[in-house]
Amino acid sequence: MIWKHIKKVSCIVSVIGAILIDRLIPNSVEQPQANATYFLYFLYIVGTLFVAVYITALFHEGVSKKLEETSPLIAGGILILNIINIVCSKLALLPVLFFPSLDRVFGVFVNDRVLMLECILSSGRLLVIGFVIGALLGFITGLLLGFNRKIAYWVNPLTKVIGPIPATSWSPLVLSLFSTSYQAAVFMIALSVWFPITVMTSSGIQNIQQSYFEVADTLGAGKLYKVFRVGVPAAMPSIFLGLFYATTGAFITLVTAEMFGCKSGIGWYLNWQKSMMLYANVYAGLILLAVLCNLIIKILFKFKDRILIWQKGVIKW
Repeated sequence: MIWKHIKKVSCIVSVIGAILIDRLIPNSVEQPQANATYFLYFLYIVGTLFVAVYITALFHEGVSKKLEETSPLIAGGILILNIINIVCSKLALLPVLFFPSLDRVFGVFVNDRVLMLECILSSGRLLVIGFVIGALLGFITGLLLGFNRKIAYWVNPLTKVIGPIPATSWSPLVLSLFSTSYQAAVFMIALSVWFPITVMTSSGIQNIQQSYFEVADTLGAGKLYKVFRVGVPAAMPSIFLGLFYATTGAFITLVTAEMFGCKSGIGWYLNWQKSMMLYANVYAGLILLAVLCNLIIKILFKFKDRILIWQKGVIKW
C-alpha cells in the first residue's frame, strides 16, 4: 500500500524537486537569458495538473490506477528534464550555442506558436494526402499479391527491389519528374507508406489457414465475399502492423521531404531554424514532431484495440 502511494506522488515530488533546483540555483552567466522562466511555468502547470489528478484519485478508483501507472513514467521524464536543466542552464557544461537552456526551448512554443500552428496544419495536410494515397495503393497491391499467384510472380520481385530503398533516396529523380516540390513530397510519403502496407497485407493473407476459404466455398461464397469477408478480416492484425510501420516511416519521410523546397511544415521549420543557428527552435520543433507522431500512433492503436478486440494489449504503445 505504501509503495502504491509513493508511485502516485512520485511525479509531484519530482516536479517539486525540479522547481526548487530551478529557483535556488542561478543560471550560468554564459547561458543567454530567455524572456521569461518558461521552464518554471511548465513545471507549475504539470505540478498543478497532477495535484488535481491526485485529489481526484482519492475518490475515483479508475483514476487512482491510471495515476499509479503513469506517475512514475512522468516523474522519470521530469527527472531527465531536471538533469538537462542543470547541465545546460545552471552549469553550462556544454556549448551554449548548440545546447540552449530549457527556458529558451519552452519559450519557442509561446513566441512561435502561430508559425508552429501553421506548420502543423501544413505538415498534417501533406501527411494525410501522402498517407491516404500510399495506404490505398499498398492495400490494393497487398490484396493482389496475396490472392493472385500470377500477379505475385511478376510484381513481387519489383516490390522487393523498390520497397527496401528509403523513399527519400528517390528525391533527386522525383524532383526532376514532378513539377512542384509539394507533389514530389506527396510521392515520397506515399512510397514510404506503400511498401510496409503491401508487404504486411500480402503476408497476412498468405498466412490465413486454407480451411477458412474451404468453409466459405462450402457455404457458396463468391470471390468478393472470400476476399473482403474472410481474407481481409483474418489479415487485419498484419495490416495494422503495416499501418504502424507506415506511420513511423511517413513521419521520417515527411521531415526530409519538406526540406526540399517546401515553404511550410515542420521539416521546413527545422531546416530553416538550423540554417539560422537557432537551436532552441530546432529542439522545440523536434519535441513537437515527437509529440505529434506519438499522438497519431496512440490513436492508431486505440482504433486497433476497438477493431481487433481479441488482440487488445498484444502489441502496446
